[in-house]
Amino acid sequence: MVRRRAGDEIGTNVTVKRATLADVAQRAGTSTAVVSYVLNDGPRPVSDRLRARVLEALDELNYRPDRAARALRRPRRWRHIGLLVPDVRLPLFATLVGHIEVEARDRDHLTLIGNTGYDPEREVEFASAFVDSGIEGLIVVGGAGGAATAELCRQARIPIVWVHNNRDQVDSHVIGADHVHTGTLATRHLVDVHHRENTVFVGGFTPADVQHGDRETVAQRYAGYESVVGARAAHQIHTDLTPAGAYHAVSRHLSNQAPPDGMVVGTYGQAAATLRAISDAGLRVPHDIAVVGYDADTANAYAALRLTTVQQPIDTIARTALSRVLEAADTSPASDTPAPEPIEAHLDIGETCGC
Repeated sequence: MVRRRAGDEIGTNVTVKRATLADVAQRAGTSTAVVSYVLNDGPRPVSDRLRARVLEALDELNYRPDRAARALRRPRRWRHIGLLVPDVRLPLFATLVGHIEVEARDRDHLTLIGNTGYDPEREVEFASAFVDSGIEGLIVVGGAGGAATAELCRQARIPIVWVHNNRDQVDSHVIGADHVHTGTLATRHLVDVHHRENTVFVGGFTPADVQHGDRETVAQRYAGYESVVGARAAHQIHTDLTPAGAYHAVSRHLSNQAPPDGMVVGTYGQAAATLRAISDAGLRVPHDIAVVGYDADTANAYAALRLTTVQQPIDTIARTALSRVLEAADTSPASDTPAPEPIEAHLDIGETCGC
C-alpha cells in the first residue's frame, strides 16, 4: 500500500486535504502546542526526543505553514506599496529609496522595489507584477513609460504618484524640484558670483544622445542654463549621461577647442568623470574651469575636491510622495488630485566653483 502525504494529487482536480497542526500532533503523539513550540522555536523548551518525533511527523505529512492565516493572526497587519526607481545604485535614488522605505514602514507598509533602468518595458513589467501582488499604491521615480503605467494603474484602481520626472506623460503632476529653476540656480552661481563668461553645459537629452537615462531632467536643466547665458552663447557638450560618455566627450571638447571657464554638469553620475577629464587635460578646477553639478552623494565627502551641487531635499520629496499615494482614494485617478507645488532645491557650496 502506498502512503500518500497531505497535499499529494490523487486525481484530476482532486487533492488530499492539507495537513494541519492537529494532524502533526496526532502523528507525533503530542499536543498542538508542542508542535507550535517546535515550529516557532519556543516560547517553551521541547526535549530533543519529542522534537525529533515532531520533525519526523512534519516531514511525513509534508506539513507547510498557512502563511496567509498566520499573517491574519498577527497583531500588526502589513500592507504593501510599490516603488520603481531607475537605478538604486545612484546616490539620489538610493537616498530616496531609503527615506521612502523608512517612512512607509512607520506607516505599516512594506516596500516592493524595482529597478527600471529607464526602460519603459521593464517599468510596465514591474508595475504589472506589483499590481498582481496586491499593492496599495505605486510610486514611480523617473518614469519612462508614463502613459502605459498610468493606464495599468487606472484599470486596477491603484493610486500612482510620479517623482522627479516622467517621460511620455510629462504634463502629469510630478513631485520634485523645478529642474528648469535648478539649471538657472547652478548657472547663475557661475555667471553672477564667479563672473565666468564662457560656461558650457555637459549632458545629452535627445533620443540620439540617450536611450535609457534621465534625459527629461537634463533637458529641463539645460533650459535653465540657456535662460541665463542666452541661446546664442549657450553651448552643450553632448553625452550619453554615462561616466565614460562624459569623460570622452569632455576630453574631446577640451582637446579640440579653447577651454571654457565654467561647466554645469547635468547629472551627478557624470561629475567625477568630468573632473577627471579636466585634470587629464592639464587644467585646474576651479582656477581654470569652475564646475557645478547636481545631487551629490552627501555621505561621501572625501574626494580630492568636494563638488558644488544643486541639492534636492530628498526627505521632503520622499515624505510628500508617500503621503500622497497613501492618502489617495483607490477610486481617484492621480489626475484628479491638485498639482503639488515644486519642492525648492538649494545650492550646496563645495570646492569646485571657487567659493
